[in-house]
Amino acid sequence: MSTRRNFLKTAAIAGAGLATAPLASAAQKVPIVAPQKQRIPSKDGKIRVGFIGTGFRSQEHFNNVLSFDDAKIVAICDVSDFSLNMTKETFKRKGKELPKIYKGGEHEYEKMLANEEFDVVLIASPWEWHVPMSVAAMKAGVPYVGVEVSAANTMDECWDLVNTSEETGSQLMILENVCYRRDVMAALKMVREGLFGELIHCRCGYEHDLRAVKFNDGKSYSYVPGTELKMGPGAIGEAVWRTFHSVKRNGDLYPTHGIGPVGTWLDINRGNLFVSLSSMATKSRGLHKFIVDNGGTNHPYANLDFKLGDIVTTMINTVRGETIIVTHDTNSPRPYSLGFRLQGTEGLWYNDGDTIYIEGKSKPHQWDKSSDWFAKYDHSLWKKYGDAAQNAGHGGMDYVMMMDLFNAVRQNKPVPLDCYDAAAWSAISALSEQSIANGGRVVQFPDFTRGKWVNRKPHFAMEI
Repeated sequence: MSTRRNFLKTAAIAGAGLATAPLASAAQKVPIVAPQKQRIPSKDGKIRVGFIGTGFRSQEHFNNVLSFDDAKIVAICDVSDFSLNMTKETFKRKGKELPKIYKGGEHEYEKMLANEEFDVVLIASPWEWHVPMSVAAMKAGVPYVGVEVSAANTMDECWDLVNTSEETGSQLMILENVCYRRDVMAALKMVREGLFGELIHCRCGYEHDLRAVKFNDGKSYSYVPGTELKMGPGAIGEAVWRTFHSVKRNGDLYPTHGIGPVGTWLDINRGNLFVSLSSMATKSRGLHKFIVDNGGTNHPYANLDFKLGDIVTTMINTVRGETIIVTHDTNSPRPYSLGFRLQGTEGLWYNDGDTIYIEGKSKPHQWDKSSDWFAKYDHSLWKKYGDAAQNAGHGGMDYVMMMDLFNAVRQNKPVPLDCYDAAAWSAISALSEQSIANGGRVVQFPDFTRGKWVNRKPHFAMEI
């Protein structure tokens, strides 16, 4: 135990900024940034974009935003030379002018927000910085703010996002790209056209072997067998910060990839609400075994006490009477899956296995290929942007998502996935931790909309 304490103490002292901040250090105090008294219109009519965090996730965002002729990245901020050098190479490769760079201390982003004019700011930093940076951007008068997932880690942070968006009028969008996955959007189209009947049950999750992401040698993003195991300072990418969450927390730490699409299918916050949840976690074995298998029993990390259970299972019910099962599995050897199951009174879809069944249309007691159905019910956003999205990240859905956000900016309209979505989906993390800590006790969801859900209408990805 002394080794663990010393390691975490050393890591916390060495941490400095977006790339090396220890768990929760950033979220202890949300910075206060004076609102802009009057925004200055863009002289050339272009959408002025700022980036806070320029690591691996932002590189894809750069690629997409730089492809928009009516957008200009005016400033970026990070404390990591590694990330900034990667960014410089991206701009050079694209033949684009390098924007103004803010670097230095942990709160350099506050200077950027105070000094520059933005129409939209995109935040792709470690989880513990998402809320402080989002709140700062909204308080600085930025009309559109996009924040990566998960948007918040605690219930207080969820409310910070909602309250600040409401108080400032700034639109906060959770950058949940899985909602834009082609098959997920086709399923949404089928839901809205009634193919599944009345929805009754969904399953989803984040089932992704991240052991080689939570550790690396400080040179390669993913761990290369035979190299040195590193996490925290000295590592790169998510191994710098994400692994600390596995050390200190036990719950569904990354629910949004799965629950985001489910939330759109079930109209959460728009005629429907999450009511309560109950969570359980298995014992923790995967990360310890990975360390021993690759670094030996005497490796310093072998003494770490990982709190995160290898598999976390959460059950949720809704106002309308649907049930949802959410699975978090990131420490086990397995192929990637989000484990979608979409079931109604007239049929169901299983993500794994390419299977779908629609009563009266499929042969009795026989599965159809879901890909055949989804080709027929391809969403109009993909019909419109599919060609342009071909080379974009995550199978093109990163491009479709960014285009959808920027269309909201262009038209001065509400964002597709707003602060209430960010809060409700992210709250699963904090509530699952509470439930597990209390032996699986049922905990209640707050109504982040404060009653507005009753009259709010579905908004995301309406047909164009």
